[in-house]
Amino acid sequence: MRFTRYTDYAIRVMLHLSVSQDRLVSIAEIAKAYDISHNHLMKVVQDLVSVGFVSSVRGRNGGLRIGRPPEDINFGALVRHTEDGFEMVDCTGCAVRPACAAPPVLAEAVSAFLAVLDRYTIADLIRDRSMARMVLDEWSARPA
Repeated sequence: MRFTRYTDYAIRVMLHLSVSQDRLVSIAEIAKAYDISHNHLMKVVQDLVSVGFVSSVRGRNGGLRIGRPPEDINFGALVRHTEDGFEMVDCTGCAVRPACAAPPVLAEAVSAFLAVLDRYTIADLIRDRSMARMVLDEWSARPA
């Protein structure tokens, strides 16, 4: 299973905000920290704001913060929200489809995959909050 770039960016946003709970964070800061497209990140953030994973404060001193405590944000729910679907193969038009047992096996595999993600929260994804903050600060301070 491979996540889309959209999900990858959403996870990075959530991790960044979870270690920056004491302040507001800009999209530009996140884009610089991970060396990713500001424009693409804006779309991801707008979506995360629309469903409450992230909150935004408008204005000159505005920015982003995590929408609720990281301990309350289920990792599986985030992935389900950001991924369009989990079909591993498209069996439409396959000649052996009526006799094939692959689709239920693959569906079971996806269910097991998502069940593992459901056991974790965003808080669980950061082993050492202070080290993560230090690393992100170093990356943010580097010249463009």
